[in-house]
Amino acid sequence: MSQSKSAAGLSIGEYLIQRLQDYGIRDLFGIPGDYVLNFYGMLEASPINVVGCTREDCAGFAADAYARINGMGAVCVTYCVGGLSVCNSIAGAYAEKSPVVVISGSPGLDERENNPLLHHKVRDFRTQYDVFEKLCVAGAELSDPVTAFREIDRVLDAAARFKRPVYIEIPRDMVTVVPHVTHAFQQPRMESDMGAAAEAANEAADLINNSKQPVILAGVEIHRFGLQDELLALAEQSRIPIAATLLGKSVIRETHPLYIGIYEGAMGHADVTEFVEESDCLVLLGTFMTDVNLGIYTANLDPAKCIYATSEQLRIHHHHYHGVMLADFINELASRKPSPAVRAISDSLTRPDEAFQLAPEAPITIERMVGRLNEQIDAETIVICDIGDSLFAGTELKTHERTDFISAAYYTSMGFSVPAALGAQVARPNDRVLVICGDGAFQMTGMELSTIVRHGFAPVIIVLDNKGYGTERFLHEGEWEYNEIHGWDYCKLPAVIGGGTGYEISTEGEFDEALRSAWQDKIAMSLIQVHLDRKDASRALHRLAERLGERV
Repeated sequence: MSQSKSAAGLSIGEYLIQRLQDYGIRDLFGIPGDYVLNFYGMLEASPINVVGCTREDCAGFAADAYARINGMGAVCVTYCVGGLSVCNSIAGAYAEKSPVVVISGSPGLDERENNPLLHHKVRDFRTQYDVFEKLCVAGAELSDPVTAFREIDRVLDAAARFKRPVYIEIPRDMVTVVPHVTHAFQQPRMESDMGAAAEAANEAADLINNSKQPVILAGVEIHRFGLQDELLALAEQSRIPIAATLLGKSVIRETHPLYIGIYEGAMGHADVTEFVEESDCLVLLGTFMTDVNLGIYTANLDPAKCIYATSEQLRIHHHHYHGVMLADFINELASRKPSPAVRAISDSLTRPDEAFQLAPEAPITIERMVGRLNEQIDAETIVICDIGDSLFAGTELKTHERTDFISAAYYTSMGFSVPAALGAQVARPNDRVLVICGDGAFQMTGMELSTIVRHGFAPVIIVLDNKGYGTERFLHEGEWEYNEIHGWDYCKLPAVIGGGTGYEISTEGEFDEALRSAWQDKIAMSLIQVHLDRKDASRALHRLAERLGERV
């Protein structure tokens, strides 16, 4: 992050815009409203590109995906009707450690005298702030010119440091106020207790050196803190195999010779599960052990064999080390050059996939669709999967580069994928974005395609049409009406929206033809409606249903 320029003569709104740019934010998502129009005017006149969305929650999902790719994102909305609408998106960003800056306008301070009933107000003027205090790692109301610049610095630093969303509220009569105080931004210094880091690295290196079957389990924080190179340096010099959690999928390229697959407890592939759980030294780096990552608590990981390091804690066996940053621990450990016994990786974990053999007349299934997609995606493809079998089937896709697989895999909020495609395209306009979305999730937020068309992006959107909530059908046996949804002619939506091409397919041959055509179209979005049997499901969903169904 670059140093900020002088703040002299800047208004509060201008300083905030400058600081957003200092953190690499080139684009911002949102919907304007009267309490934030002054700030929107400043944004329009600034170098920041403002992307107007169809709904506030969609803007939040887009900013989340943008942050995962760019390093930090931002969303700007009006008071309460906008702010409270974006809450779910920001809750997901918090759960999955995505640094999104939420900026909201609010009634002017002069308007609040005698507690009037102003439009958009709920209960009292602090209600929205109190809500976001629970959803963000830091927040500030810029109501005092003396402290406003310092508060902006504090909050943005928290987003960068903790990789969580933050909240900034600007009363509309404060946007143009120029504080009559001097302010010089001081770059915060984040330092580890290097004595503790060295001691932890020594203990970890000894455990690794004495192991015969070590494995690294890499998680989402390797993505968020940009530690892929450090991870690879440690793994490659020590020849330790790497597995990823579901949330950490694509933490390294999945064609790397040390990569063995996704670990999901008993829910995952048996070969990967066995390889990880038989380890006598499990190095968990940046991994949050959620119920999904743990295969609905079917993981069998012995804490006495674990080295567990995240941005929030460092534990080796039952020893806890405090004040050690994740990057410093990984670097210190790598500097010890651990050299455990080389663990063989079986052919079942490294063998390349068999070439896909098309059966043109066969009805399309989700497993066969994924097989065909694996023939298509390349190093310039970003895969975004919505929740449900879109995600579970998508785990079988082999990504070619880092951070090329995006999903709300822990918070699991349906409707993430289409708005996320917008955020990904804004962050990387030259990459091919592939979206896999169930029909239920698409009906929630699919109209964000309107913004995608407006800006001339060309993602490939695959809608899995099984006329309902397929995952829930498997979790709760029976013909339940609440799992059914009204069918749409999804393939005709491009005509309604005014851009792009729609495809309707039922067979493997039709899917192959549609995918080829869509992939060649770099001008406008393509929407492929895939008719699936309502009982069709991926192997991963079958495994999930078997474990989770007992709890539902």
